[in-house]
Amino acid sequence: MPPPIMGADGSASEPLPPHPLPRRYFSSEPERRQQVGAWFNQAAPDYDWITQAMSFGFGHWYRRQVLLRAALASGMKVLDLGSGTGVLAAHAQSIVGREGGVVALDPSFGMLRRAADRGVRRRVRAIGEALPFGEQRFDFLSMGYALRHVADLRTTFREYRRVLRDGGKLLLLELTPPRGRIAFRLVELYLGRVVPLLARLRGGPTSQLLMEYFWETIARCVPPPVILDALSQAGFSAVSRRVERGILSEYSAVR
Repeated sequence: MPPPIMGADGSASEPLPPHPLPRRYFSSEPERRQQVGAWFNQAAPDYDWITQAMSFGFGHWYRRQVLLRAALASGMKVLDLGSGTGVLAAHAQSIVGREGGVVALDPSFGMLRRAADRGVRRRVRAIGEALPFGEQRFDFLSMGYALRHVADLRTTFREYRRVLRDGGKLLLLELTPPRGRIAFRLVELYLGRVVPLLARLRGGPTSQLLMEYFWETIARCVPPPVILDALSQAGFSAVSRRVERGILSEYSAVR
């Protein structure tokens, strides 16, 4: 387990999970981490198809545009956290070119194998709360739709800041439920019922469970102001959030 984050008075701060533990699936945090890892390993062969269908083919294009908008450039050193099948890492790799470098980090062997198939050259199996890198190694950190899978936002964000160079940028992509009741119900119907059904038809019961869990963690995730505040408390500056299409949150910050 990563060490606790210490407050200004030297006492350990309370953990800040991104959402309550979903008791429907797990009885403890270690069980959650183990089971989610197993789901991702099993669902990896079908995961790209499911997520592309879920986004109506928009997801891959959007990821590249976000990286360009965040000023990712040739020659930068990038760490893509919770990289999954490597979609974001592959786009980053093409942007930074041979002069730069991209590391895809994920706890799932199955997902990293898919990232290798996509052409992502450097891959590391690890978790975001305990990064196996020295201080100030990277110019840019990205994370696409995986923040809900960490155990503690405070520990995670301190680790992210530790491995970023001064002036380096952090970019977090997440899905955030819309605030309006009708909009929320429509998104809930689509992500909570339609997408899991599509996942079952494509990948079987495990893919369905993963997509049901996917929606539950979105629906119960801490609100954006909590995430922004946790970034600031971790020592980041220029902390901000941009929203696209009502549910696509882009959190950015600078070391």
